[in-house]
Amino acid sequence: MRPATADDRPAVAALIRARAVWMRERGLGGWQGWHEGAADLAEQAGDEAFPVWALIDLEGRVAGVSSLFEQASPLLWPDDAERAEACIFLAGTVTDPAYAGYRPGALIAWWALDRAFRLGRRWVRRGTGPYPGLVAYYRDVQGWQVVRTVEHQGVIAYALERRAEPQPHLPALGMALD
Repeated sequence: MRPATADDRPAVAALIRARAVWMRERGLGGWQGWHEGAADLAEQAGDEAFPVWALIDLEGRVAGVSSLFEQASPLLWPDDAERAEACIFLAGTVTDPAYAGYRPGALIAWWALDRAFRLGRRWVRRGTGPYPGLVAYYRDVQGWQVVRTVEHQGVIAYALERRAEPQPHLPALGMALD
């Protein structure tokens, strides 16, 4: 994992479009927004306002991206005291479906848990939209706890969290820790 740069933008746009095609082929909603917004979303790479990180494969290609914010979403964590807890908010994770066998989304999440621990944060928090299958995957496979659901403008969003903790298995998986 490394900070994404402006040079990564074409690769990030391509992986977002690849994810949109993957979603469309499986009849999942939201694919069209991802496809149409790929170039705009990719512009966040290298933009100081967006802390985008890139998962890089052994050949130097972008296999996934995610943003790490210093504070959780006020929509999903409306309580001031809860939002004041030391955390990293993992947002906008997108992975290239070509790497599915390597579980790049899980690698990014594990890296975030380890990074948060190393930075002295208590939690890693994330949110997702109205995709119960994705929520079940995060909960049952990746170990996230659903904290609450929130309805916003007629759409259900899920708030999830895990305690920050070291991930000693990452170096064995080829992940460089910072």
